[in-house]
Amino acid sequence: MSTLRLATRSVLRSRPLVAPWRGSFRGYAEVPSDKIRLNLTLPHQTIYQDVDVVQVNLPATTGDLGVLANHVPTVEQLRPGVIDVVEESGSTKQFFVSGGFAVVQPGSLLSINAIEAYPVEDFSAEAVRAQLAEAQKNATSGSELDQVEAKIELEVLEALATVAK
Repeated sequence: MSTLRLATRSVLRSRPLVAPWRGSFRGYAEVPSDKIRLNLTLPHQTIYQDVDVVQVNLPATTGDLGVLANHVPTVEQLRPGVIDVVEESGSTKQFFVSGGFAVVQPGSLLSINAIEAYPVEDFSAEAVRAQLAEAQKNATSGSELDQVEAKIELEVLEALATVAK
């Protein structure tokens, strides 16, 4: 036998027979958080920065999406619509966004980047209806560029009209 084998056997024999897991520290399992860490940012303002919330409902282009703690990581494009933020106190805040992106990261971190976001209560239903009528008129007349712009405006105003009170 080689000296390496003899040395290895002598070391193995001299070790006490203890299960490998027995000597390691065993603690309690980590309890997963039931909160989401939310960041809602606009180019000119931060609405939420590292705030713990219970749930966020998003108007994604693939359909409405509810995000709870420990959600699977994803990237979603947002369509015009309302973001519902359920805070720890149980109150719900609603923001109308014209579009943007939401990124759910591991560890219950949700980052929402939007171009515009306004509290829903800031909108007047009468003003939205008046702008909607004007946009519908512009969508059928004018140059091709005016019609395309009016259709985009229509999409945003129709989404806003469903929530404006």
